Amino acid sequence: MSDFPSLDKLSSDERAMFKRCIRKLLDVTFIVGDRDEKLYRFMASESMRYEVDNYLSWIGYQTRINEQLRVVMLIPGEEDADESGYKRSNLLRFDKEQVRLLLVLWLLYLERMGHKEPVYVTVGDIVDRCQSYRMTLKPSDFKKAYTLFKRYQLINFSGRDINEDTAVELYPSLTFCMDIEQFRAVAKEYQSDENEDEVDDAVITMEDDD
Repeated sequence: MSDFPSLDKLSSDERAMFKRCIRKLLDVTFIVGDRDEKLYRFMASESMRYEVDNYLSWIGYQTRINEQLRVVMLIPGEEDADESGYKRSNLLRFDKEQVRLLLVLWLLYLERMGHKEPVYVTVGDIVDRCQSYRMTLKPSDFKKAYTLFKRYQLINFSGRDINEDTAVELYPSLTFCMDIEQFRAVAKEYQSDENEDEVDDAVITMEDDD
């Protein structure tokens, strides 16, 4: 890392952690303290975060950290914010069903979140909430979405067999996915005629909670 002299001063253990943080962020966007305690604590250090952001700035990225929720997120650098060619090159696009399911998970997390305790729901809870919004997904669609969300540090669950009793941990990284205005725009885009009232009610409830 001779192009970054300050990094040459790191110990071998610090260099290893630095590399793990960089690779983790580039691979899955988030570092969640509840899942990767050592990586999060390394990133929470002000000096290490400066070094990481300095390094990432060369490829157009920086990090955002929420110390209360213990989440680090990779975001486009401010200097490249207006450069559309850079801004969208790394975005993962969910399909329509995955976006709808993500909205449900986001709502469930906001309803049950606490800053000290993990948030758990069951697959049955998620299915019931989907049905209340008249959202119908095939089991294969659910499994595909769960696997994708787990990879990108939005949720976690154990085992390969997913059933109604499977416990799903909802990570605080879900709250980085969108704010209320983004939720309203996405919900409006993806809602069908038959569930329009239900989705609008959900937005109103969330605004009242704020």
